[in-house]
Amino acid sequence: RAAVEEGIVTGGGVALIRAISALDAVQGANDDEITGINIIRQALESPLRTIVANAGGEGSVVINRIKDEKGGFGYNAKNDTYEDLFAAGIIDPKKVTRLALENAASIAGLLLTTECMIADEPEESAGAGAGAHGHGGGMGGMM
Repeated sequence: RAAVEEGIVTGGGVALIRAISALDAVQGANDDEITGINIIRQALESPLRTIVANAGGEGSVVINRIKDEKGGFGYNAKNDTYEDLFAAGIIDPKKVTRLALENAASIAGLLLTTECMIADEPEESAGAGAGAHGHGGGMGGMM
């Protein structure tokens, strides 16, 4: 349904990589704005970096190769090849891509204006530590 509403874009993170060039025309008025623009550049690369990392590749190499090309050219992680992803049917609904970016920016803005945040302490994974299950193993303190 989202594709019918707004159309489709090249998938695999390529549409976001192509959007980076639009930031070249944006001039930051101060250091904070310039930093913000650079953060957005990095955020736009993040989905493709994740795809490449999950496929066992190096994100920077793939991103630079894709930036040198045009259109739907991208990295097909399934086949470990570079090709026209649009022609290969690797597409995303434009609305989903746009809303993901807008929502991420909205949440980032909320975090920047928040004076206090509460987060859960990360739990240790089940494989960490050696047998400290809180049961068995003798009579604690009886030595």
